[in-house]
Amino acid sequence: MSRLFHWLKRAILAFLALLLLYQCWLFAWVLWWNWVNPDTTRFMNIRLDELRVGDPQARLQKTWIGYERISDHLKRAIIAAEDAKFVDHDGFDWDGIQHAIEKNQQKGRIVAGGSTISQQLAKNLFLTPAKTSWRKAEEAIVTLMLESVWSKERIFEVYLNVIEWGNGVFGAEAAARHYYGISAAQLSSSQAARLAGMVPNPRFYDRNRNAPGLARKTAIILARMRSAELP
Repeated sequence: MSRLFHWLKRAILAFLALLLLYQCWLFAWVLWWNWVNPDTTRFMNIRLDELRVGDPQARLQKTWIGYERISDHLKRAIIAAEDAKFVDHDGFDWDGIQHAIEKNQQKGRIVAGGSTISQQLAKNLFLTPAKTSWRKAEEAIVTLMLESVWSKERIFEVYLNVIEWGNGVFGAEAAARHYYGISAAQLSSSQAARLAGMVPNPRFYDRNRNAPGLARKTAIILARMRSAELP
């Protein structure tokens, strides 16, 4: 028994050491990307692998664009739609999380997530779409890293450049050109609100651009945009 306990203890220590090294590796990327724009993300790699199952030559649509060159309409629309308290919270909207829990309990299934822009970015950069306790815990850790190292403007800039906006479409510039044939700087308020409404389910709305639900969401987002505070 003592021998078994000894090996069990060593296995646990080895696991914890590897876990710590993994967190240090993630933190090193967070530090690097504070100054260097990410060329790709975990979500991009996952989507590209999926696309290449059907087409080995498939490529993603993505073009990095600086924060100042993205329409303020789109910035306000995204904050109004995804995270109204973005500039004020520390990475977690506790009221939003509680509201999502209550809503999910009422529906008996997951219909709301309560994730902030910072949490969504953490997931997109490093993690997978899997809804597991491990992924949520890792998402929280990376969110704390981002909020401790990056400014709110940097978090928002990277978010706007890496989130999925359609089948193989990533970032505001690619989305604006994919849906409207213009740059992200030229988006009108209604176009921006429509793009913001697509964020929770981008590939569905890419295939169903005239979905009635999207028109309703666009109208709601438009009404909220004036009160959105930008970093």
